[in-house]
Order: sequence, then structure tokens, then C-alpha cells
Amino acid sequence: MQNAAVISARVSSPPIVLKHLGRTEYAKTWQAMQQFNSERTASTPDELWVTEHFPVYTLGLNRQGLRLPVATDIPLVLTDRGGKITYHGPGQLIIYPLLDLKRRGLSVRQLVSLLENSVIAWLAKHHVMAQAKTSAPGVYVQEAKIAALGLRIKNNGSYHGLSVNVAMDLSPFAAIDPCGFVGMPVTQTQDLGLQLNLQQATDELTAELLSQLAHGTVHD
Repeated sequence: MQNAAVISARVSSPPIVLKHLGRTEYAKTWQAMQQFNSERTASTPDELWVTEHFPVYTLGLNRQGLRLPVATDIPLVLTDRGGKITYHGPGQLIIYPLLDLKRRGLSVRQLVSLLENSVIAWLAKHHVMAQAKTSAPGVYVQEAKIAALGLRIKNNGSYHGLSVNVAMDLSPFAAIDPCGFVGMPVTQTQDLGLQLNLQQATDELTAELLSQLAHGTVHD
């Protein structure tokens, strides 16, 4: 965390600080988000943390009726975000919005929509039609999930967030039911023909997300 590059992006009032963390261990990043949220004050700037994780399965607070991975060397972390089980690994873009929702006038539903809409708008610029589903948060391309969402809200502050499959090994998803949905297919930008590396995807999607946060592009 100490070596993170910090860019102050004045796209809103107050500004948003964009931090590029590089590749990180999930548990350490989660603990850092918890600490940030517990220590923040009314004057603490909002931040977006951008990272990718070493291979890990994460299990949210909804732990009923799940198929858990077996006989795997990939660790499983029980975390405090909403939702069920998913996989993170190299080649997947992670964006964690650490926002004061009250200060920004956002409801939880509006934040979810803003994250989903940012991914949809970004993909549309590459001529990929994607959509959100009210019954299953995330972003889908022809029924295959390309982006997952899981948030935690505490004291009006958000943490955890968004994962987008860019150019990764998707095979670990086969050991689980992604987000609790049996047989749900997953996809990534690479398999959709987008010639983007992780850095390009990061630059484009964070710019779209910051723009939507600045202009209040949210829907209930």
C-alpha cells in the first residue's frame, strides 16, 4: 500500500484520489480497506483503489446453498462483502470505491448502478453490447458474466467493489457457481476480441467511472 501511485482527480467536490496498488494479496487489501473506512472522517477524500489479486476465492456474507471449491491450491477467504462466491486472479481488473455515500448523495442501489453503467458504457465504446440484471448484480454479455459486484457499507462508507475479467485464466470459475448461480458462464474482454491489456482496460474504465461519478450518472 505504501508504494501506491496516487493521482488526485478533481472530478467532483471533494476530489477523488485514484490509487494504483499493483498486484496484491486479497486479505491484506481487504484489511486495509476496513482500516481506511474505520479511520476516515468527514473531511477524508474519497478514493478509488485499482488492483489485481493473486489467485483467491472469496466468499461473501450470503453463504447458503453454495458449491465450494474442492481439491484446489487456491485459498478461500471468508469476507464481509455482500453476495456469494467468486474468483479473483491475475488479469482481472479490480476497482474498490471507498466513497462517503452520504456526502456524494448516493444510495447503495445508485452506487451499484453507477458501477454497472460504467462497465456497460466502456464496453459499448468497443462495440460490445452488455447489460445489467436486477436479479443478479453485475454485467453480462449474452448471458455470460464479465463483471461482478460486491459491496460493504459501514458508517455511510463503501468498500469492496467491482471486478472485471480482462485477460485471465477463467478455469478456476469452473470449480464454483459464480455468485451462487449454477452453471453461469463467464467471459472476458480478451475472448470478446478486444485487444486490450490490463493497463489499457484500467485507464479506460477508471476514466469512465470517474466521469460518471463527476456527473452523477446514476439510476435507482
